[in-house]
Amino acid sequence: MIMQKLHNIPETELKVAVVMGGVSNEREVSLKSGKAVANALKKRGVQVVPIDLKDKNIEPVKKADPDVAFIALHGEFGED
Repeated sequence: MIMQKLHNIPETELKVAVVMGGVSNEREVSLKSGKAVANALKKRGVQVVPIDLKDKNIEPVKKADPDVAFIALHGEFGED
């Protein structure tokens, strides 16, 4: 159901939160990855909300109210 809704949203109207940073020792790599993803999405005309998480609080993601989130977190609390 969610994917069907996303397919109906034109790229230029899609709002994507790119979540990066985090609290792991891979924070700097995550920031670099997140910025690369955000730039690629922006080039496609997607509305991007870059979110640098500096702790375990996900309120900034909720507040952004995105259609979808791209998780670019690395290490603990990311792909772990």
